[in-house]
Amino acid sequence: MHPTGLITALATPFDGGGAIDLDAWRRLLQWQLEAGAQGLVVAGSTGEASMLDDSEYDTLLRVAVETVAGRVDVIAGTGLSGTAATIARTRRAAAAGVDAALVVTPPYVRATQAGLLAHYRAVAAQGGLPVILYNVPGRTACDLLPETVAELAAHEDIVAIKEAVADPARIQALVALSGPRFTVLSGDDGTAARSMLDGAHGLVSVGSNIAPAAYRRLCDLARAGNAAAAMEWDARLAPLHAYCGVEPNPIPVKALLQAAGYGAGLRLPLTPLSEPHHAEAARMSALAAELEAHCRGETLAA
Repeated sequence: MHPTGLITALATPFDGGGAIDLDAWRRLLQWQLEAGAQGLVVAGSTGEASMLDDSEYDTLLRVAVETVAGRVDVIAGTGLSGTAATIARTRRAAAAGVDAALVVTPPYVRATQAGLLAHYRAVAAQGGLPVILYNVPGRTACDLLPETVAELAAHEDIVAIKEAVADPARIQALVALSGPRFTVLSGDDGTAARSMLDGAHGLVSVGSNIAPAAYRRLCDLARAGNAAAAMEWDARLAPLHAYCGVEPNPIPVKALLQAAGYGAGLRLPLTPLSEPHHAEAARMSALAAELEAHCRGETLAA
């Protein structure tokens, strides 16, 4: 298990009645595969995991594993506030046949660094899946520090970190810990190009839900060290990066997915995109379509 490149943190499409739209889900998975996604996160925070019951969670994972059929890694979001609950969910994901678990730092409880060490070691030892650490203190009120990651990276079943702290010094400290068994993934679309140019191995992206080929191109350029081209392409994607943050994730990106025919809403307490952002959403739908067409044209030309 060596996660690298473009990994899309998938949104979960619902139908007009609020149920999971499995037809849209299969089509979204297929689109991601055809556009070049190199990994897929199912039922993470972008996938509204906290709004899914166990049966829905199992169904999403099962359909993803069946549809992907081993072509890329399927990564399940399994992190919860308690260690025992996280282990149980990770085992549930392992039974569904996924390849790895994305385990966010325990939300709300504000564990100490010693607590985080014990938590992740227990999940890695007992969950039955390779573990990808996920640090997003803006959402969890808990920051997994590089010195703690250094200890966890030595564990044979902890294979990567998704780091959402948009700080070059933080990325550089984590990249120094990477090696054949441990990779560093950006968790922030807006700074991912710079992070990959600085040595991060890939991106777990929200924006790639709606523009997978464009974000794959960004990852390829940055990972190849082509700084000028990567930053030029990143500038073209910058409006989409910014738009995805105008309201809490996944509200903005789900508005774009709905416009593209993938699902029809969110679950409370998330609400649809506010009216003042509708015009910007229309512009971002057009931009995403333009960038995807550009990337498809290059692929055909090649």
